[in-house]
Amino acid sequence: LCNCSSVGSVECNRTTGQCRCLAGYTGLRCHSCARGFFPEQGTQRCRPCGCSPSGATSDHCDHSGKCQCKVGVTDLKCDRCSEGYYRFNETTCEPCQCNNHSQTCDNSTGTCLDCRENTKGKHCELCREGFYRITHPAHGCQHCPCSIVASTGTCHIQPGETVPRCDRCRPGYTGLNCNQCDKGYYNSDSICVRCKCNGNVDPALSPRVCRPDSGECIGCLYHTTGFHCELCEEGYSKDPEGTNCTRKEATLGPEPTEFTTSAPNATKATSFSTAVLNSTLSPTTLQTIFPLSSSDNSTSAFADVSWTQFNIIILTVIIIVVVLLMGFVGAVYMYREYQNRKLNAPFWTIELKEDNISFSSYHDSIPNADVSGLLEDDGNEVAPNGQLTLTTPIHNYKA
Repeated sequence: LCNCSSVGSVECNRTTGQCRCLAGYTGLRCHSCARGFFPEQGTQRCRPCGCSPSGATSDHCDHSGKCQCKVGVTDLKCDRCSEGYYRFNETTCEPCQCNNHSQTCDNSTGTCLDCRENTKGKHCELCREGFYRITHPAHGCQHCPCSIVASTGTCHIQPGETVPRCDRCRPGYTGLNCNQCDKGYYNSDSICVRCKCNGNVDPALSPRVCRPDSGECIGCLYHTTGFHCELCEEGYSKDPEGTNCTRKEATLGPEPTEFTTSAPNATKATSFSTAVLNSTLSPTTLQTIFPLSSSDNSTSAFADVSWTQFNIIILTVIIIVVVLLMGFVGAVYMYREYQNRKLNAPFWTIELKEDNISFSSYHDSIPNADVSGLLEDDGNEVAPNGQLTLTTPIHNYKA
């Protein structure tokens, strides 16, 4: 008996016993699936493998219908690129070009997906915003040292440089990393703030306008002074509008009031008290010595010699005169004292003779000299002849 498969055969050769199999079946009784076919689960039918000729190594598949795929090809029929490959063609799938920053890409276009290590781009060849490319490791991206407060946060490395440079600094900041205050700004709690000089500083003359660490204005103009050039120099005051500094009028009076004056092209007025000036010279004398002029362009001597210098000269002369007078008085006094001491100084001579002792003094040669105080001993007497007699309780000596 042939005993052929009712599904896979059509007839039987009774001589040889070989069943004539349908397409996809093989064997003596047509019970097995031919090459390129696999048995369908739950039935006895053989189904074609359907392996892709481009992606499979052969047209054979296993009993589950899975074909044997080439490298980079996957799926049941080997008709799709596996992960990490793209562009399925007649030969094989090409690997993704993601510079080792991604393992997957679009299987048709090859665009890399899920770029890692702060990269982006079709092949993960670019750095994300706020990062720059470094050479070690190759194609790596490092965070830019640029603050988003002081810059756009992006940076780049120019050819031949190793330190990144911020792309664009915000107003008020400068430097490679936008970490310095620009001209006209100063650092206030790590934030660059515009200098406040009330419009009294010329950036052409003082490019920094103010000190970058404190904000103090540099080079105040228009007779202004102060931390923010908000005050007027000595000798100047605010005008009624409170905007400009105008020169004060020079006044002289008996009361000690503050007097200020300014010479043309002077940078700062000099003030002093008129009480000292009035005590030494009258206004008429001052006008005789230093003629005053109300014109700003006056070239008088009063403009050349300031009041402070004049006052110092006067005081110096007075001190010199006083010192000379004191020296003269002291010299006279010392001379008089020297003469008095010379007149009153005791000077004794003793003359020894054979029978007596003779005493004489310097006063003997001076007319009207007082010798009463020379010897205060009660036993001493002055003889009529001018000799001094010494008397003691035991012996009497005649002098």
